[in-house]
Amino acid sequence: MLIPGSSAPKLVSDELVSQMKKGAAIVDVAIDQGGCIETSKPTTHADPVYIKHDVVHYCVTNMPGCVPRTSTISLNQATLPFVKKLAREGLKKALSDDRNFMNGLNVIKNKCTQADVARDLNITFTNPEDLVA
Repeated sequence: MLIPGSSAPKLVSDELVSQMKKGAAIVDVAIDQGGCIETSKPTTHADPVYIKHDVVHYCVTNMPGCVPRTSTISLNQATLPFVKKLAREGLKKALSDDRNFMNGLNVIKNKCTQADVARDLNITFTNPEDLVA
């Protein structure tokens, strides 16, 4: 569960975890954003699991770090089309013509263009369309 610029909401309560079968396993993939399970706490690749309510918790931050080559290849495949489009069209056209680019913009001309990030960092939000026009 990812809410850009915010902590993950707690979707699984402590009570629900306590009702799981002994030996069950839970993986909190939102741990980098604070976790979406009340019983989650960050762990590491060196010490990846702990037990709470007889449930195995795997809450490793930066999970892709355990497969760096594979995760890098995957990230490159996902982002390369955007990089090519940006190189082909230029910044202003890419931002103006493609909502995905505009939605992904965080900072331009020293201004924060993501409302959630600005709120969480207590800085001024600037509408990106006002800066790109």
